[in-house]
Amino acid sequence: MQQRTLGTQGLVVSALGLGCMGMSDFYAGRDEAESMATLERALELGITFFDTADVYGPHTNEELLGRFLRGRRDRVVLATKFGNVRDAGGAWRGVNGRPEYVRQACDASLKRLDVDYIDLYYQHRVDATVPIEDTIGAMADLVREGKVRYLGMSEAAPATIRRAHAVHPISALQTEYSLWTRDPEDEILPAIRELGISLVPYSPLGRGFLTGRFASARDLPEDDARRGHPRFQGENFTKNLELVNRINDIARAKGCSAGQLALAWVMAQGDDIVPIPGTKRRTYLEENVGAARVDLSADDLRRIDEAAPRGVTAGDRYPAQAMASLNR
Repeated sequence: MQQRTLGTQGLVVSALGLGCMGMSDFYAGRDEAESMATLERALELGITFFDTADVYGPHTNEELLGRFLRGRRDRVVLATKFGNVRDAGGAWRGVNGRPEYVRQACDASLKRLDVDYIDLYYQHRVDATVPIEDTIGAMADLVREGKVRYLGMSEAAPATIRRAHAVHPISALQTEYSLWTRDPEDEILPAIRELGISLVPYSPLGRGFLTGRFASARDLPEDDARRGHPRFQGENFTKNLELVNRINDIARAKGCSAGQLALAWVMAQGDDIVPIPGTKRRTYLEENVGAARVDLSADDLRRIDEAAPRGVTAGDRYPAQAMASLNR
């Protein structure tokens, strides 16, 4: 597994990370033994960059990672997030970026993860009621205290990122980026590249849609959160299948899966990009790692760009309420 550097402060990670959310939340099915085996297999395959958040579960995903990390902490670059708030029953309670909450959230994450420090600490969502300088200032205090090594942001607009970066260097911005979500190319990527901030795309496989595993929304379990996403509904689903079919045609010619092609495309967009495809099964993990061996020529990239141009996807990437919470 190749290595890539996030930001300009010295944070080195595997070129492909592992998103751990689905092991505990949002996507149907829970199997802790398989999740633990998947985490172990990721290390065997050279993946050292693991991503979680306090809101996943809530809290249970960090606890799962904490159990796995015992005896392995020095082999893992650990990223977690704060800011999205849910109560013990899982109900959403908004976004909190107040300085006192930053410290409270970090201490709670350290305890659940059973670690002394967090490698990369993200603000999960921007709190519109708190000046970003105050939130990042509190996060910078955590760096000075040794509780956090590097800072990140998630779903932040260029102007917000610039203000944050002026307070303390930001190493990584996490946002959705894939062949069906190319919005970051318009303003986000140019801005963060100017500042020396790397991109960590989540959902680089379009929440699994780009793998071609879903022929209809009925393929998703009733309790799967994706059923509530516009891109997985009605005519949007049907139109988006056309995109997958075009990607699959190119993948067959390359001798790889549609998912591997989609992931290889994200990785080919720059050495400052480190995608974190999520999975809770070793089978899909191994398929994802195979994307690192897919070499895309200039002609391949042209064909992919023609098959999946910006704006081709039908439907918003989140339900309306979640879209409204994004800093744009």
